[in-house]
Order: sequence, then structure tokens, then C-alpha cells
Amino acid sequence: MSSCFSSMHIVSGSCSSPLPPTLSPYENGNALFIKKPHTACGSVTVFTYDLQHVSTLQFNGRVAVMFSVPYDFNFYSNWYAMGVFDMDKACDQHLYDEMYNKSEQKFVRGKAKGPSLTYRGAYITVRATMSDTYQPILKVAICNN
Repeated sequence: MSSCFSSMHIVSGSCSSPLPPTLSPYENGNALFIKKPHTACGSVTVFTYDLQHVSTLQFNGRVAVMFSVPYDFNFYSNWYAMGVFDMDKACDQHLYDEMYNKSEQKFVRGKAKGPSLTYRGAYITVRATMSDTYQPILKVAICNN
């Protein structure tokens, strides 16, 4: 499976270095999201990549990744989630709300200070870790089943 960038919804903060447009199998990519300076807001985003089968070029699902890095660690924690959705799942405020607040159905969610997260879908397994710091690093790996 290769991954094609689909969409991004920023709730708070900004993206100063964008996500790569495509990721081939075994390829790494980086992006940089930052908090808005001089405000009491963190960095909160959900983004999606469409999964494309390499030989048939058909799309088999949409991986969504959500993260929330708060402004104030006295009241909030770093949270993240990821999962696999149908191709018609929009990357918007509704998806962010679902992944941050709702019960886990097509995704897994956890605090950054916990163990790594793993979501096993029909075709792929998604694994992720997030450091529990003021400038966290989120790593996501997608593997074929």
C-alpha cells in the first residue's frame, strides 16, 4: 500500500512544514505543527491519507491521525488517535470530535504518556507513538497485514 495525502483540518495552531503528498511503502515523512505564538492555544489537528494498492491503484481506505497538544499541561494532556475509515470520511471538525471525544470504533486513542497505540484494520495495521513533552514527536507506521 502507498499513502496519498488527502486532507488536513487544523483546529488550533498552524502547520509550518507540510505533510508529504505521498508516501511509498517503507518511506518516512515529516511535518511540523506549531502553537500559535502569544495565545493561550495549543496545536490540535486531524489529517488523513488515502491508502492506494500499489498494483491495482485502487483506494482501499483512509487513515486518519488526530493529535492534541495543549497550551497548559496543568489542566490537559497530549492526546493522539489513529484509525482506518471508509473513503467517504471527511477530514473536518466532525472527524476531530469523533476521534477526540467519541467511543473508539474505527480507531484507537490514548494519552501520549501511555504505551504505543496499534489499530488493526482489514488490510493494514497502523502503529503510533507520541512523546509526552511540550514539543512532542508523533510517529506513525503503516504496515500491510
